[in-house]
Amino acid sequence: MNQPDPEKNTAASVDELREQVEHTREELAQTVEALSAKADIKARAQDKADAAKQQAVAKVEQLKGMTVEAAGQARAGTVRAGRKLQAKTPEPVRHKGAQLADQARSHPGVVLAGAAGVVVTVWAVRRRRNG
Repeated sequence: MNQPDPEKNTAASVDELREQVEHTREELAQTVEALSAKADIKARAQDKADAAKQQAVAKVEQLKGMTVEAAGQARAGTVRAGRKLQAKTPEPVRHKGAQLADQARSHPGVVLAGAAGVVVTVWAVRRRRNG
């Protein structure tokens, strides 16, 4: 009968053991690395802060876009309303309004004096009613 050579078995066993030891060392190194990353509280907190900052920036950008869009829609609505009103206003009234606007631009002091007179009048009327 043929008997296996004990030296071959030993050599193969030693090589296998060396491979197992090397594999175990690699796994141990990965485990130590993972544990040290978990133990680094400062780095984890910084990562969370960075993530929160990125979310906040993204939300701000989203809200900016929504605001710009809403402002554009409001502006378009105001323009449409102004055009409808202008189309329905008779020509003599539009002409007189333009003349008054020109005069107000030319004489801002008169406009302020007139506004002050209106304020005083409203105040006096309210005072008589309440007094």
